[in-house]
Amino acid sequence: MEKAVINEKSPIKVKLEKGKTYHFCTCGRSENQPFCDGSHAVTSFKPLAFSVEEDQERNLCRCKQTKNAPFCDGTHRQL
Repeated sequence: MEKAVINEKSPIKVKLEKGKTYHFCTCGRSENQPFCDGSHAVTSFKPLAFSVEEDQERNLCRCKQTKNAPFCDGTHRQL
């Protein structure tokens, strides 16, 4: 099974807008972390589309090991 690249061992805080669709990088190869830039094309990974119900700031995962994608769940502390 192919594994995601660990981009960073820390989350990144981002402002998310209500009603906007985001595409979270699941492969770890994107130069536009934590969002997809199409780098997954040479892998079996696909981006994760998501949106939020209200404007907010959230910590998004960059280690790609979270069990709550796209949101950080602290897994990076165990890597």
